Amino acid sequence: MIKTFISWNVNGIRSCAEKGLFEFLQKERPHFLCLQETKAQPEQLSPAFTAPPGYRAGFASAKRRGYSGVAIYFREDFPAPLSLEPLGVEEFDEEGRTLIAEYPEFTLICAYFPNSQSEGKRLDYKLRFCEAILTRCTEIVRAGGHVILCGDYNIAHKSIDLAHPKANEGNPGYLPEERAWMDKWTQSGYVDIFRSFCSEPRRYTWWSYRSNARANNVGWRIDYFCCDQGLFPRIKEALILPEITGSDHCPVLIRAQV
Repeated sequence: MIKTFISWNVNGIRSCAEKGLFEFLQKERPHFLCLQETKAQPEQLSPAFTAPPGYRAGFASAKRRGYSGVAIYFREDFPAPLSLEPLGVEEFDEEGRTLIAEYPEFTLICAYFPNSQSEGKRLDYKLRFCEAILTRCTEIVRAGGHVILCGDYNIAHKSIDLAHPKANEGNPGYLPEERAWMDKWTQSGYVDIFRSFCSEPRRYTWWSYRSNARANNVGWRIDYFCCDQGLFPRIKEALILPEITGSDHCPVLIRAQV
């Protein structure tokens, strides 16, 4: 059975809901909708957020209110995951950075990678998170499982993945250390799914709110679906959906026979 997975950094789930998030959910009817930067605890949300028609939801929230956080919406006509848990590393779980949903055929990981911030103030924290994610994924694959890792990686991997690479070489999201980790990630047996389907330039997932960047398509591709090489032959489609507004990011989508 082919299943649809969508990932979207909503930059505030309540704000995005006012701009059509749940109308988008009901129109697309994905099996899984993974959200990042929800900026809310479940107890702050009404049932319209925690149990929209036809879906169950899981949340991982930051201790600090209005910050970070991820969520996964699961279609009710698809079995519930065997387990749903955070990464299990306190310094990342307290910021609500990860939700891991285990199924017999695959493990879905929704992740909001840290921003390394100006002058790399949080670069060490970010790289520790990256390594923790790589470790977890490798454990799953070595045990005979498959991994789908989606979310806002906050990294543009190659020069093709942002509009002005030269001008951004010293900026967070395009630091040499971040790009080197993406090299390590892909060399460790994980596939950047969209780029494996599409080699065209100017395909972005995030645009600054400044200088009319989205209208001029001056953006970055920092939102990804990746999977292990063993699962990749079962991926049937990969799309970026720039026409969907509601956030400074747009959704990304894959369809997979899992």
